[in-house]
Amino acid sequence: MEADALIDYCLAKPGAFLDFPFGIDVAVVKVKAPSQPSGKIFAQVFTLHGVPSATLSCDPTTAVVFRELYPGVVVRGYHCPPVQQPYFNTLPLAGAVPAADIIELADQAYDVVVAKLPKYRQRELATVSGASSGDRR
Repeated sequence: MEADALIDYCLAKPGAFLDFPFGIDVAVVKVKAPSQPSGKIFAQVFTLHGVPSATLSCDPTTAVVFRELYPGVVVRGYHCPPVQQPYFNTLPLAGAVPAADIIELADQAYDVVVAKLPKYRQRELATVSGASSGDRR
């Protein structure tokens, strides 16, 4: 899967927007409700050792399942503090992990982050659409 394709897929989610808090080399997709002052990260797309890669939020159980399905390929969250690593998976976007599994992980990343929002913000998100690729900074 191409990095731009994953970013575009994530941006189509309600309340999703692109940010670059770690510099221009790391595309970060966040989600926020209209009344929310800042967003929550659910996807990061970057190049790791010359390979297009992504770090996606996940629940710890699903994280372990995918790490066992793709040992040495899907790993604990890269550049995450150790306490947060169980809640993120990092994977290469080309090669070993099929696009369908990457999409499944992206969907789950969004769902995990949205589920942590207060209920009133979840209801707000239900009324908005995702960003388009034209909304990139």
